[in-house]
Amino acid sequence: MTTYPLPVTADIFPLLPEIVLVGGAFALLMLDLFLDSRRRIVTHLLSLALLAIVLGMVATGVGGQGTVFSGMFVRDVMADVSKVAILLVSALSLLYAWPYLRERNLYKGEVPVLVLLATAGMMFMVSAGNLVMVYLSLELLALCSYGLVALNRDDGLSSEAAMKYIVLGSLASGLLLYGMSLIYGATGTLDLPSIQAGAANVADRTLLLTGMVFLVAGIAFKLGAAPFHMWLPDVYQGAPTPITLFISAGPKLAAFGMAYRLLEGGLGPMSPQWQLLLAGLAALSLVIGNVIAIAQTNLKRMLAYSTVSHVGFLLLGLAGGDDRGYAAALFYAISYAIMSAAAFGAIVVLSRQGFEADRIDDFKGLNARNPWQAGLVLCVMASLAGVPPFLGFWAKLVVLAAAVNAGLVWLAIVGVVCAVIGGYYYLRVIKVMYFDEPVGELPPPRSDRVVPVVFSVNALALLLLGIFWNPLMAWCQLAFA
Repeated sequence: MTTYPLPVTADIFPLLPEIVLVGGAFALLMLDLFLDSRRRIVTHLLSLALLAIVLGMVATGVGGQGTVFSGMFVRDVMADVSKVAILLVSALSLLYAWPYLRERNLYKGEVPVLVLLATAGMMFMVSAGNLVMVYLSLELLALCSYGLVALNRDDGLSSEAAMKYIVLGSLASGLLLYGMSLIYGATGTLDLPSIQAGAANVADRTLLLTGMVFLVAGIAFKLGAAPFHMWLPDVYQGAPTPITLFISAGPKLAAFGMAYRLLEGGLGPMSPQWQLLLAGLAALSLVIGNVIAIAQTNLKRMLAYSTVSHVGFLLLGLAGGDDRGYAAALFYAISYAIMSAAAFGAIVVLSRQGFEADRIDDFKGLNARNPWQAGLVLCVMASLAGVPPFLGFWAKLVVLAAAVNAGLVWLAIVGVVCAVIGGYYYLRVIKVMYFDEPVGELPPPRSDRVVPVVFSVNALALLLLGIFWNPLMAWCQLAFA
């Protein structure tokens, strides 16, 4: 009698954190149907608890590492390190979002659900081992992000930002999908390890090279690298600030994971070609981001263009194309996520209903009004500028060292020059806080204590992690050992 092996249920164990997160998100969506607006804090607190549980599962290795569904989902050290940072950023976003959105009557039950599902998309993205999984996880993240940006439907600026985000995001998804189809046509497989094996044996690489160019273009858009950065300033300015915080930090980590999986895991044999493309994008992002940021008077737009420059630094590590460069790029992505959360957190903590604190002039004389908050904003801006001993200094240093180690000395020089240029617009914020007179009436103090405490921890972490940065760097190096 013929016997057939039973399905092994343990095969899905590495997927347990994602299963818990998605299942919890749907449960919260159902629960919200039975809660009125006064009890929405229940949904919010449960979403934070769910993120904490999933974070604990990932950090302690619940489910173990391995592959699921014939290699479509890969859980390894790189994925776990990225997921821990993604979950932390998502939790920070929700902590900042509650009082800000409640003050403006923008908080709806679907906000935490969309954040949770977008977080699930990011977690799937960094674990994708197949082109289908890459695209599905990317679209899950994108669709949730579009809804979050369009949260304030009565505001013309927010609606315009959402429309631009949807149109340009769809274009980028199309570029990525077209590149994937060309790579599938050249190699005959959707599995990334099989693509890597097939790319080394393809006689005519024309189709493969064309697909690679489209892939890099799609990755550059999701990262916000120049010249694919046109959506960043409008979306950052138009979205509610806590939503801007979320889409500025977490998706960069996910996009790094996607780039690593696609380029190194799939197109590794073509590394000389895609490294050259990434080096060009890095140089362009560094120059464009820093130069245009100087002219901005709106703080959110300034931070948007500075994001372009920070993506340039992240690409420095990726362009190196070795384990040292990847570890440096991951370290930079995590560092930038924490810094970006703190930068937009500074806007949230100073905002009140009817006062957004999103212009640089809104920070004039902050030291005279609130020396503690001024000191925290100083920590954030100094870290973004790369001033030692803050975390941003070490992040820039390791990617520059990785570029030099890979022989990209010219690119490292461009990075150093642009870092000096970038210091100007960050120091301008510090200057207006400490040396300019306050403008306008003093806004009333915040009624809540959560956001000031969260911002204080977020900003001081930049100093603490700057002093004790070695364990975090060692963890990133372990991801690619």
